[in-house]
Amino acid sequence: MADVFKDGLLRGQHALITGGGSGINRRIAERFAAQGAAVSIVGRSLERAEGAAEAIRAAGGQARGFSADVRDFDVLATSFGQAHANFGPVDICVAGAAGNFVAEAENISSNGFKTVVDIDLVGTWNTFRAALTLLRAGRANLLAISAVQSVMPMAAQAHVCAAKAGIDMLVRTLSIEWAARGVRCNAIAPGPVANTEGMRRLAPEGDTSWAHVLAGIPMARAADADEIADLALFLCSGAAPYIHGTVIAIDGGQTNLGSLPFGAALLESLRDR
Repeated sequence: MADVFKDGLLRGQHALITGGGSGINRRIAERFAAQGAAVSIVGRSLERAEGAAEAIRAAGGQARGFSADVRDFDVLATSFGQAHANFGPVDICVAGAAGNFVAEAENISSNGFKTVVDIDLVGTWNTFRAALTLLRAGRANLLAISAVQSVMPMAAQAHVCAAKAGIDMLVRTLSIEWAARGVRCNAIAPGPVANTEGMRRLAPEGDTSWAHVLAGIPMARAADADEIADLALFLCSGAAPYIHGTVIAIDGGQTNLGSLPFGAALLESLRDR
């Protein structure tokens, strides 16, 4: 864990995180809990969500897992209500649930395209809208997990590019409408993150795929999940009170070079199947 932050930055706050049972969202949940927040982890798998919560409790934090599919607003709202009853008003809401697969546009079915848009974009909307009435009055942070595909067109990622671009514009729009409520709205757009399920899917050829990916990153490495969690913590802390309606890329400079190397890796993985 990075030691650049003062201890207890989120003490007394309640953080609600969708998709927090695994990957970078789980690391965000762990980091928030380590900084004193009570964390509600919401995922489709109650076993996975509660497993992440149990690990936080074992480390001395406060956490509980809840089950909901972000595509189902009513079920999601019910789980959020349970989280509110358990830990009180929501100070931080992270919309992190996401879906992805590698496919060229001509091979993506209507249902496949819709599934990714429903999980990523509609799921982000459902998360924020269901949390709205549960937010702490006059002070709350909404944080969406976008991706570099939101601004960087990429081969074999048409569905994800469309969904993530929608998330970015949603965050910007809500930042206008909900600012008077005392709600800050921002997004993080990670590039490749090492040791995550998402990158295992996007780099199926192992070292060969990674060579392509890293060729398109000026820093020549992937992010660590801790680096994503650090940015999330900064944005949701008292250190960022005037950052609002912003999408921050955390990609080692990847968006400055473009998507061709990453897209080449994805297309190559499809040809090798």
